[in-house]
Amino acid sequence: MTTIDWHELTHAYGSAEDIPGLFQRLGGPEDDEVWQELWSSLCHQGSVYDASWAAIPRLTDIARGTAPGDRHQAVVLAGSIVVDTDDPRREEYASEIAELLGAARASVAEPGLSADLFVYLLAAVLSFEGEEFWAETLEGVNGEEYEVECPECEAGLFVAFGQFGTFVSVGDYVTGPAKESTAPRGELTPAAPGELTGIGARLHGEAVAHGQEAVARALTHVFGRGRCPACATEFEVARQIEELGY
Repeated sequence: MTTIDWHELTHAYGSAEDIPGLFQRLGGPEDDEVWQELWSSLCHQGSVYDASWAAIPRLTDIARGTAPGDRHQAVVLAGSIVVDTDDPRREEYASEIAELLGAARASVAEPGLSADLFVYLLAAVLSFEGEEFWAETLEGVNGEEYEVECPECEAGLFVAFGQFGTFVSVGDYVTGPAKESTAPRGELTPAAPGELTGIGARLHGEAVAHGQEAVARALTHVFGRGRCPACATEFEVARQIEELGY
């Protein structure tokens, strides 16, 4: 086993010498706080560092249950670290990524997961498989909205499909009954499950197979069609999400 000199590695806040100590604290009453520190240090606002990659073997141990810590947290954090398919370190850690993929697939099949956790775990599966774009973008399902542009008039739009309604809105959109937007709204039409293809069919199928009805329903809107309230142009929501690039 390769010995890691954490003093020579860096994370979001400088020297990574504190990382081994954080891992050693897992498995106790401070777990939530420790995971927050690990996330903040190793995957700060999506940025990763040499210490992030060096942590992959330990996260793999946690994910497979041979080291203390929350397996789901380990899977999701590792998925966020390795998501860049152009990073050459994916090849260096190929065996760990393969193990993490197995752990992630087993995790999404567990009964009783919250919708939010299911989405994060499914995004991790995509990351380990090398499906970078939707691995990074899928969390919008939890936020119940995506920001897109109209393909015709280029108006900034919000596609919303949550508890406050199902619609396309122009301009700023803030969820919450006390913050209703007065901006014009267009229709948002869900895709028929049987008509889904490609990544949309795959994601919807995963949600259905694992009893995640709310996620499956949200995905029919993500892969459905919207109508721009500014110019009445109809568009494919997922295509516009991809066009914006997130």
